[in-house]
Amino acid sequence: MSEAVFALHRFGRDRARSGVGWHKVVRERLGDDLPAIDEVVSEHRVIPDLLWLLERDGADADSVPSAVRAQARRLSQVVFLFCSAGVLPYWSRLQGRLETERDMRGRMVITNGIESLLASLHPKVTWESSELRVASSVDLDIELDGRGLILSPSVFLPDKTCVLVRSERQSGVPALVFSTPLDLSDLESPAEQSEDEGDRALAALVGATRAAALRALSESGTTGDLSERLGISLSGASKQATVLREAGLITTVRHRTTATHTLTPLGLALLQGALPAELSRALSKPPGPDTPQVGELQGNPKSHG
Repeated sequence: MSEAVFALHRFGRDRARSGVGWHKVVRERLGDDLPAIDEVVSEHRVIPDLLWLLERDGADADSVPSAVRAQARRLSQVVFLFCSAGVLPYWSRLQGRLETERDMRGRMVITNGIESLLASLHPKVTWESSELRVASSVDLDIELDGRGLILSPSVFLPDKTCVLVRSERQSGVPALVFSTPLDLSDLESPAEQSEDEGDRALAALVGATRAAALRALSESGTTGDLSERLGISLSGASKQATVLREAGLITTVRHRTTATHTLTPLGLALLQGALPAELSRALSKPPGPDTPQVGELQGNPKSHG
C-alpha cells in the first residue's frame, strides 16, 4: 500500500504519459474507477497530502469528526483501487527489485559501516554529527530515542524525492523512504508478460485461490497476515494454509497462539515456475487413490504441522 501511494503520486504527476506504457495500461485496468482516481490526483498533492495513510496516527481516531473519517475512508478506498490496478499486477517483479536494493544496502553496512549507508541513501540525505538531515521545505525534527529508523526503498518515488513518515503504521517507528527509481516502460516488457503467463499457469496447476495464497506468502507471514493480504476470513486463511502445508509447499511454526507460514523450497520453485515436469504433472492431476502427493514425490512424509 505504501508503494500504491507513491505510484499514485507518479501517475498524477506524469499526465503527459497517460497514453503510453504503464500509465495507459493502468488507466485501462481502472475502467469505471478512473474518474475517482483522477479526482483525487486533481484535488490533492498525493505527496504530502496522503502520507497520513502510511502513519499509525491515522484520521480514523475517535477524536476526529465523522465527516473527516468518511473522507479518510474514501481516500483509502481510492488508493486501494489504484493499488489493484497499478501495483499488484507487477508486484513479483517490483519485489525482486526492492529485495536487490535491500541486499545491496546490507552488504554496504557489513563492508563500510552504518555511517556509510546513511551518507549514501539519497542526494537529499546527509549524515553529520549523529544527525540524519533531509533537505526539505518542511522544518521537522524527530528524536528517535532508541526506537530505530526504517529505511525503505521505493521504485515509484521520483528520482529526486525522498519521504519521511513520522510513525509507520505497523511498527510505529519513523521511516525514511528513498527512491530507487524504475523505468516504468520496463513494466510492460515481454518479461512482464511472461510473468503473467506464469501466474496463469500456477493458477491452473493448484487453483486460483491457492495460487494467490502461495504468492501472498512469498514473504513469510502469520495466518492473520494471509487473511489480510487475500481479503478473506481468518478461518478461510487457515484452511488455505493447511492445504498448502499438507502439500509440502509451506512450513508452519507456531509460537503460543500465532502461526507463521514460510514457503518451502518446493513452494518457492512452484511459485517461480521451476518445478520438474514430474511434479507439475502430478500436481495438475485430479487427486485420486493412485495419485502421488507432493510430499511422497519429495521422499518425505506429509507434514501436518
